[in-house]
Amino acid sequence: MSDTPVQIFRDSEADRGFRMKWWVSRTAIYGVLVVWAVICLFPIYWTATTSFKLAPNVMQGQMVPWPQDWTPEGPLAKKLFYVPKWKGWESIGMSPQTLSQESTVRAEFLKRFMNSAVVALVSSTLAVVLGAMAAYGLSRFRYKWAWMKNDDILFFFLSQLILPPVVLALPFLVLYKELALLDTRIGLILLYTLSVLPIVIWIMKDQFETIPTELEEAALVDGLSIWGAFLTIIVPIAVPGMVAAFILSLVLTWNEYFFAALLTSTHANTLPVMVASQTGSQGINWWSMAALSFAAILPLIVIGVVLERFIIKGMAAGAVK
Repeated sequence: MSDTPVQIFRDSEADRGFRMKWWVSRTAIYGVLVVWAVICLFPIYWTATTSFKLAPNVMQGQMVPWPQDWTPEGPLAKKLFYVPKWKGWESIGMSPQTLSQESTVRAEFLKRFMNSAVVALVSSTLAVVLGAMAAYGLSRFRYKWAWMKNDDILFFFLSQLILPPVVLALPFLVLYKELALLDTRIGLILLYTLSVLPIVIWIMKDQFETIPTELEEAALVDGLSIWGAFLTIIVPIAVPGMVAAFILSLVLTWNEYFFAALLTSTHANTLPVMVASQTGSQGINWWSMAALSFAAILPLIVIGVVLERFIIKGMAAGAVK
């Protein structure tokens, strides 16, 4: 008798075809994801590398930083590689050589950074708190005022996003002048809170609708009030959605430029206004603008990484659609 093993079970043509289709589909999906990741991450890479370039490096389109001792030779290498310099960070007083020295530019940068941080954090927090309460009411109770019902009220909130900011520029300018809110943090906080509130209400309403009402009914039977059930039962469950709404609000308020440039001049200017000021009559200081931009987006990257698990939970629960 032969010792050669005999294959008893063989894949049919249909099984082999299914396996081939599975591998092809998986390869296509991951290929698209990789391409999309490159598209999303490339602006961050370009901003970070440009902050270490000089004017000739920017004009020649050199993309890869490389130590001077290791720089390859050849025409292709000269078009691709460049020796990184600290000029962009020196211009804002954030290079290793200038950190120990006094710098008016660094002081101005830190002032703008603090303005952006305070305004974005406070307005996003207010928007999430107010938006969560409004969304909870729209998801659990039925309102009727004249012809307006819950869906009409929600559409009214969302319709505020349709208006272009330039339409609101003059009314807010006149209003803030009368209220003495021009060039103040509180003025930007109030405006930014109103700007992102519709988005928060929309996100949180979807989040609350995924939570069974039986939980609140059981809490009410046990003696809790509506507010008690909301704070002790619903809010802990809705935390992932609230974090997702908070991060979205934070990104929008942190990057807002139009109203910050219109309603502030000296004391409450934010980072986007400072970044835009790098364009002058002599051209764009790419290295300074890139250094400021990278310093501005770095906190958002850190917050996104730290709160990633909450974002995923919020998306899985239907908070972001």
